[in-house]
Amino acid sequence: MNTLREAAIGSTVKVVKLHGEGAVKRRIMDMGITKGVEVYIRKVAPLGDPIEVTVRGYELSIRKEDAAMIEVA
Repeated sequence: MNTLREAAIGSTVKVVKLHGEGAVKRRIMDMGITKGVEVYIRKVAPLGDPIEVTVRGYELSIRKEDAAMIEVA
């Protein structure tokens, strides 16, 4: 399973599945990260957290724990 957390900087990936339960999954979906959407990995903070991505035309910073719940291809 390849996750958003493991994706390389500068790559564009497609969301395959969201893992997680309840409020956590709902929060990720509310940010616009849903099945089938393309996500561009812009940069990663010096200590690796957070990850800055572009999704649906806007920039978003996402924590490593949340990025690990997003399966990508």
